[in-house]
Amino acid sequence: MPYTPIVATLGYVLSPDCSQVLLIHRNARPDDQHLGKYNGLGGKIERDEDVVAGMRREIHEEAGIDCDAMTLRGTISWPGFGKHGEDWLGFVFVITAYSGTPFERNPEGTLEWVPVEKIMTLPLWDGDRHFLPLVFDNDPRGFHGVMPYRDGRMVSWDYSRI
Repeated sequence: MPYTPIVATLGYVLSPDCSQVLLIHRNARPDDQHLGKYNGLGGKIERDEDVVAGMRREIHEEAGIDCDAMTLRGTISWPGFGKHGEDWLGFVFVITAYSGTPFERNPEGTLEWVPVEKIMTLPLWDGDRHFLPLVFDNDPRGFHGVMPYRDGRMVSWDYSRI
């Protein structure tokens, strides 16, 4: 059976001194499957855009800023992650330079600057605890992982670096 995931981006915007990261605290909609969790910014790629254009658009829509420099840190396949068991494929970016002033909030929740070293203390998806260290480490190689979900829970995690 062919793998036909929803293609998406996930971006982590760093402060100019790289000590903080802009996260969304998903606290605005009671029906949100991410309610109460902190996450990077991003979303689904549109039919007529590449992943970089999609990341730029999502950051602009969700935070009101423009990406001036960013790096692809990796990709993650999330089979079964969607609300109804849909498969997702995410392109994970770190945004190292931006212009504009970030919104304080958007329709999904509050935008907060969090010290990078405190991310793991926040309410996160269990799976995020596995890949976030790879996003922020000093290894220049990208990572490419697979993290199956079943019934809203992570089943396993495996990745390669190149």
